[in-house]
Amino acid sequence: MSRYTGPKTRINRRYGMAIFPPNKAFERRSYPPGMHGQRLRRKVTDYGTGLQEKQKARIYYGLTEKQFRIVFERAKQTKGVIGEVFLSSLEMRLDSVAYSAGFSRTRRGARQMVCHGHFFVNGHAVDIPSYQCNCGDVISMRQVDSSRHIAMRNLEDTRYRAVPPWIQTDSSSLSCAVNRAPRRDEIALAVKEQLIVEFYSR
Repeated sequence: MSRYTGPKTRINRRYGMAIFPPNKAFERRSYPPGMHGQRLRRKVTDYGTGLQEKQKARIYYGLTEKQFRIVFERAKQTKGVIGEVFLSSLEMRLDSVAYSAGFSRTRRGARQMVCHGHFFVNGHAVDIPSYQCNCGDVISMRQVDSSRHIAMRNLEDTRYRAVPPWIQTDSSSLSCAVNRAPRRDEIALAVKEQLIVEFYSR
């Protein structure tokens, strides 16, 4: 399945949570979409519950099914609780770090900025959104006017959004450092990762 590019409020209503930034339409109609959304009462199986949790996380990070599954398989081979390692790996992607640091207003925008070559990692140009950042990595903006202008504008727009404690942002130099891997309680996504592990373990 490819990345979702359709109506964002419809996805928020389908899963009953703000996967995409909420708006007034979602606040007015928090029930499922469709003409029978307010009256629809469907029993969800264990498989359906796991599928919903998986879809929430996949759409939240903007990955294809193949990309999402690859990250999960790598998490299985890493020491630790699989679900927590899995979410931590998703947060440590370069596009996710750029978004969390405030260099972009949306995850989709952060992915586009990475693909367009606006970021350097430890002084080397990286244009791969799935690049896995490590502890101690320093992500900085390319030293050209276009990149700096985009970063400064986005930092101004996201100044009220809290930066995770595992990232240290320096707005003066338009850079950020990854101090450590995020803990589960520092990841804002409200999903039950254990259900995702069980879904892929069937």
